[in-house]
Amino acid sequence: MSGGVDSSVAAAMLQRDGHEVVGCFMRLGSPGEELETPLAGAACKIGPANSSPAKIGHQGCCSINDAADARLVAAKLGIPFYVVNFRNDFGRIISYFEEEYHAGRTPNPCVRCNDWLKFGKLREYAEQLGCDAVATGHYARVATTDAGPRIQRGLDRAKDQSYVLFGIGRNALARMMLPIGEMEKPDVRALARDFALPVFDKPDSQEICFVPDDYAKFLEHRAPARFAEGAIEDESGRELGRHDGHQNFTIGQRKGIRVAATIPLYVLRKDATRNAVVVGPRASLEVHRVEAAEVVWYAGDDHETEVECTAQVRAHGAGIPARARVICVDGVTTLDVRFLRAESGVAPGQAVVCYDGEERVLGGGWIHATFPA
Repeated sequence: MSGGVDSSVAAAMLQRDGHEVVGCFMRLGSPGEELETPLAGAACKIGPANSSPAKIGHQGCCSINDAADARLVAAKLGIPFYVVNFRNDFGRIISYFEEEYHAGRTPNPCVRCNDWLKFGKLREYAEQLGCDAVATGHYARVATTDAGPRIQRGLDRAKDQSYVLFGIGRNALARMMLPIGEMEKPDVRALARDFALPVFDKPDSQEICFVPDDYAKFLEHRAPARFAEGAIEDESGRELGRHDGHQNFTIGQRKGIRVAATIPLYVLRKDATRNAVVVGPRASLEVHRVEAAEVVWYAGDDHETEVECTAQVRAHGAGIPARARVICVDGVTTLDVRFLRAESGVAPGQAVVCYDGEERVLGGGWIHATFPA
């Protein structure tokens, strides 16, 4: 229970349907706060959906006060409520985020949080409590297939979160419940009103909870020595200008490059080893194939067979017609995905998730190589 409307409604629905529900809040830690003591003047705002959440420095909505909101909901439902201190575990997420950017890749901490914490550490904690399943307020569904349970897109396509759940694995998926996956967001808020939950109109949370503003400033504040001046080059290696740190750039970026040219220039790739940023025309951004590691594959055990699928490389990106194949060589598993139409702005570090058509997740992995169209 995050203190938001989605997980609150999920808990209320499960209780309504006769389940024995235990509420659990993951305490992730914010600067200078104590586990059970709200910071002065930092109360979260519960108001209209277009109102602004409170912030602590560079933090998103203050997590200790979200815990208070979750506790209110648990009290309203009359269910047990635990606050679990995952501060040290969450440090692993932040370290991953930092190291990926410093290595020139584009991380996705939301996917890692689901894999490592919500359906990792929290699942272990649920087992200690004797629980049969972990339920969350994600907009996705669990489908039963001949190959076992699979993640399926949520009914609300605008809110669909199946992409960020691809990596949780078969064991966690078998003990996973997603009560609001069959609902659309307005209906979730309406049901929250029907349940008289105090968070029915609370604003949605930030996408990256620990970096609600400028990610580059966050990185530089934590490790200023890792930012250094380097070259901005064209595709032939010719220097066009200088930059203050490759971490300030993302693949596909056009604005803020500060290089004079007769055509629009885009960031094509970053070479962290040389601290160089390579720019070029938009056409050079197009990618036709990616290779991914840390593969999670749900679609049976016939890995070597190429399958037609729809690939997705961003949490809310459009589907890309593709063919995918899992390759195992000398004990190393990789996912080879060939796009049937070129896709722009694909970066190492992103996750590629493959769907059976448009609905069910076949599997996915973390992109380590891209190939130009």
